[in-house]
Formats: sequence, structure tokens, C-alpha cells
Amino acid sequence: MTTDEITDLLTGAYIDEFETAMNYQTNAIVLDGIHAEEVKTSLEEDIQEELDHARLLGERLKQLDESPPGSESFAANQHDLQPPADTTDVQSVIEGVLEAEEDAIETYRSLIEAATEANDPVTEDVAVTILADEEAHRTEFRGFQKEFPMD
Repeated sequence: MTTDEITDLLTGAYIDEFETAMNYQTNAIVLDGIHAEEVKTSLEEDIQEELDHARLLGERLKQLDESPPGSESFAANQHDLQPPADTTDVQSVIEGVLEAEEDAIETYRSLIEAATEANDPVTEDVAVTILADEEAHRTEFRGFQKEFPMD
């Protein structure tokens, strides 16, 4: 049995995945400097994965007789992932990515818990699959963080 909590979490995660893809794309475009290249490449690779996550979430909503939201439902929340004024500030982008990944991990853990309680193994499986990807992203950017210590 699906609960309002599950559909709310799926909907919020769906929107968040699109916001993340947008911010990753923007930062991959605007970052400058030789130290930025590896981070830009990683962001560019992660964009498609974030869009794939949104597709999985949207399909699950549809399976639950809910409609994925359109752009009018969008309210930006990733303030720390906005492009930096100094386009060589790779550190701020790394920190923003880490915060976005932590938020995503928290969302998917909450979704797993809600799905388990509601006996909804399909939603639980979707959330576990995406959680694994988000944890891998976090690990990768923790590595970048070690290379770019905060001043």
C-alpha cells in the first residue's frame, strides 16, 4: 500500500534530481582552470545518471497512479551548488556537490524506510538502486575534496 509520504518523497526526489542535473551542467560549463578539468568531467558524466534517476522516479510515480510534476512545481533548493562568482573556485563546487549528495542520500534512506513500512518492495528497490549511485558520487567528490583542501 502506497502512502502519501512515499509519493511525496518520490516527487521531491524527482524534482531534486532535475535540479542537480541543471546545477551539474552549469558548473561543468562555467568552471575554469587546469584544476577544474577533472571535476568538470565528473560532473558531465553524472548529469545523465541524475536524469536516469529522475526517469526511474517518474516511472515509479506513474506506476502508483501519480503524475510526475512539471516545471511549475519546481522550487530551487540547492543554494550551495550555484555556480561560483570566481569560476576557478573549484572547492565551492565540490562542497556544493557533497551537500547535494548528502541531501539525496538522506532522501533515499527516508524513502527506503517509508517503503519498507508500507510493504512497497518496488519503491524500496528503486530507492536502494539510486542510493548506491548517490553514495558512489559522494565518495568520488570526497576524493576531490582531499585534493582541494579548504583554505
